[in-house]
Amino acid sequence: MAEEILFTQEGYDKLVAQHDYLVSVRRREVTEHLQVARSFGDLSENAEYDAAKEEQAKLEADIEQLDYQIRNARIVTEEELNLGKVNLGLTVTIKDLATKEIFDYKIVGITESDPLEGLISNESPVGKALMGKTKGDKIEVVIESKDAAEGQTLRYQIMNIKK
Repeated sequence: MAEEILFTQEGYDKLVAQHDYLVSVRRREVTEHLQVARSFGDLSENAEYDAAKEEQAKLEADIEQLDYQIRNARIVTEEELNLGKVNLGLTVTIKDLATKEIFDYKIVGITESDPLEGLISNESPVGKALMGKTKGDKIEVVIESKDAAEGQTLRYQIMNIKK
């Protein structure tokens, strides 16, 4: 059985929109590229045709991946959100105990994560450590490094949890 993939409603809607775009728009564009490339003649020496076939293969792989994610999606509902505990779809304010910096992160499913935009996955090291914790809790996250024999330990305190 496939593992369920957690999404916020917003993330799921984006996933479905991306899938619809690839199927209804990009697939047609790639088919047109193939037809044009075919018209150039001998397929055995046709670089345009080879490139169009590669583009088609990548597109179909992307569509298949999105199909899988949609089939196995579970949307975390508003009823599941308890502001007392960190969960998917909630925004957490944390304080770095070493630097005293404050960060806001929204906890999202792995396919939605974008740390530069403040969206961290529930499966990332920090996201995992935060899940289920409450305001005031302190967490430690060991970040493995290829350069160091030991990982770096980050220490945070949860300052707030909100929708």
